[in-house]
Amino acid sequence: MSAEVISIPRAALHQQVAHRLRQMLVEGAIPPGAKLNERELSELLNVSRTPLREAIKMLAAEGLVELLPHRGAIAVALDEEAVRNTFEVMGGLEALSGELAAQRVTDEELAEIRAMQYEMLAAYTRRDLSGYYRLNAQIHRAINAAAKNPVLSATYDRINARLQALRFRSNQDEQKWKVAVREHEQMVEALAARDPAAMRQVLATHLKNKLDVVLEQLQAAASGQKKVTR
Repeated sequence: MSAEVISIPRAALHQQVAHRLRQMLVEGAIPPGAKLNERELSELLNVSRTPLREAIKMLAAEGLVELLPHRGAIAVALDEEAVRNTFEVMGGLEALSGELAAQRVTDEELAEIRAMQYEMLAAYTRRDLSGYYRLNAQIHRAINAAAKNPVLSATYDRINARLQALRFRSNQDEQKWKVAVREHEQMVEALAARDPAAMRQVLATHLKNKLDVVLEQLQAAASGQKKVTR
């Protein structure tokens, strides 16, 4: 974590703190399995421990943090089996979101998604991974919202929270990132064509490819750890 103090406005302080912590967790500034040190984070974010603890509780409810007895708050770290199981569910949710969105999206929603797509492509061109991921996530949420099913949206948000850090890191492979960008272009095309089958297929493929990259990264990390301990 950087030692630079981050100034946070007083309004809705714990929500602002949660936003900053969420970004740190997703982008790896707080790595999976790491303990959230309240003293260090209070100094870094320039806040007292009360809003910090409220923020940590919010992130625990989202599934980004685990609250463990006698250990405090720990950044969630999913093992390979949990990753497979969670991506399996998420793939189904994404596919259903896409299918329903293709049937129900309005012209205004489609225009907004197109605008975010252009911004995301600009971030990709700059190789701005943080900006790219933020817009990428917004597009996926907008597609989910266009499905107009509140039960689906609530389930989607809860499951997706556990995968955000893994989805972020999956774009650190240049070739795989390029494939993901192409798949996003196909999503917008299928959505604009109001083609439910095509939308379901591209989103299912997109999540399957994400899973493959994530598993490769997990296996490479595990292999590296074995070499270090020998």
